Amino acid sequence: MVIARIIAVCAENRGLTILAVLAASAWGLFALQRTPLDAIPDLSDVQVIVFTEWPGQSPDLVEDQITYPISARLLAAPAVRFVRGQSFFGLSFVYAIFEDGTDIYWARSRVLEYLSGVQGLLPAGVTPVLGP
Repeated sequence: MVIARIIAVCAENRGLTILAVLAASAWGLFALQRTPLDAIPDLSDVQVIVFTEWPGQSPDLVEDQITYPISARLLAAPAVRFVRGQSFFGLSFVYAIFEDGTDIYWARSRVLEYLSGVQGLLPAGVTPVLGP
């Protein structure tokens, strides 16, 4: 009933209807041109990856002597939500996931700061590296 009434008013006032459609289209084009748009928005978490190599060592040894000390140390870093570690044959990956809105460069500098404190606990010749 309401839609039929709107159609009747638009049919009776064609000039006003065309003017309203043109105004809405112009406003839409104006708004579209000024809308910031990212082709591929970044929906991922703010995370810093710590990669450590210790060639020839078993995953259990890598876990005990590299992954666990780094993970435990990074848990104390500010704005860290989660710390996840994976140990492989001669490799260790530790993922520090930060709270939303954390600046990635600030997060990387905090991880470097906390890694400097764990360096003495790691085996000789093992140096953690930040991922990209």
